[in-house]
Amino acid sequence: MNINKVMKNLGRNGIKPYFVETKEEVVPLVKTLINKGESVSNGGSETLKETGVSELLKCGDYDFIDRTGLAGEELRQSYIRAFGCDTYFCSSNAVTENGELYNVDGNSNRVACIVFGPRQVIMVVGINKIVKDINEAVLRLKEKAAPLNTKRLSCKTPCEAMGRCISLNKEDPLMCDGCMSPQRICCNYVVSAKQRQKDRIKVIIVNESLGY
Repeated sequence: MNINKVMKNLGRNGIKPYFVETKEEVVPLVKTLINKGESVSNGGSETLKETGVSELLKCGDYDFIDRTGLAGEELRQSYIRAFGCDTYFCSSNAVTENGELYNVDGNSNRVACIVFGPRQVIMVVGINKIVKDINEAVLRLKEKAAPLNTKRLSCKTPCEAMGRCISLNKEDPLMCDGCMSPQRICCNYVVSAKQRQKDRIKVIIVNESLGY
């Protein structure tokens, strides 16, 4: 794995790359990228929890748009507020060596914010999420990210029970192949390649295995 190649290609695609050796270095870096008082929000992410970013957002220095415990119209309004926030935090399901970001969502509030809305998006990504290309990104999601996330979210899906996407039973599964469960979390697929708005998306790569 060539981290320099990944970072070069992210930059070429208009995505600002950062690299830190340890998860303890993430919060100090994030503090330099956002201003106190700014509106911030986040997608569901184990990586943000593991690096301390989730706690940082709740510390009181920022206008944190928190959807925890909300439902119905209140939840919808929190999603709408997050769509217009100053900085949106999340991780990425995969980052390719070509500098592409691959993300798949169920509710899709996260991928919506990645594509458009917040003034900037900051992704924190463990080195375990770097893959060769989009094909490997698709496989990584079906084998690792989706099954683990369905367990975290207590979704009753085949991958939660089997530990892998049911589409992998096929000889040559396509990107969007999957189950027909009403709780399926793989609904909208987004590949972020060349960006028109340079450096709006920032990716902090951590030289540790983090998240799913």
